[in-house]
Amino acid sequence: MDYEAQYDKIYRYCYFKLQNQTVAEDVTQETFLRFLESSTYKERGKELNYLYTIARNLCIDESRKRVLEELSKELPEEVSEDGPEARVIESVVMKQTMERLTTEERELVLLRYVNEVPVKVICELRGCSRFSLNRQIKQVLKKLREILQEKGAGL
Repeated sequence: MDYEAQYDKIYRYCYFKLQNQTVAEDVTQETFLRFLESSTYKERGKELNYLYTIARNLCIDESRKRVLEELSKELPEEVSEDGPEARVIESVVMKQTMERLTTEERELVLLRYVNEVPVKVICELRGCSRFSLNRQIKQVLKKLREILQEKGAGL
């Protein structure tokens, strides 16, 4: 397993869950420290599952400790379609869209489409079959499309 590539993915996962760069970096480091200290799952060939399990548990622990605050920014009224303002608006729309998903749905999107975790690994992490996971993914994607269409993002 390429630890460097997995480090970036675990960091993204932690950042997505915690929404704080410093805390996500700390949790990612702690994840790898705990992973490297244990040989239990490495011997079984389930390193990726173990990494995400550690990260998930540490994120849950960290979320319980911290209260996150969202700051809202006013956007300019006139926005060019190509400029940085458009990217900010697009980012805000995606963030608002993702906030309308449940925690489990957001986690599924992150694992599958951002971190590109294989279906088999996600099934093992979630304790479900491929059929069940595929059905969940289809439902989440349908929900995302509906939310974006409501916002006029037109997918």
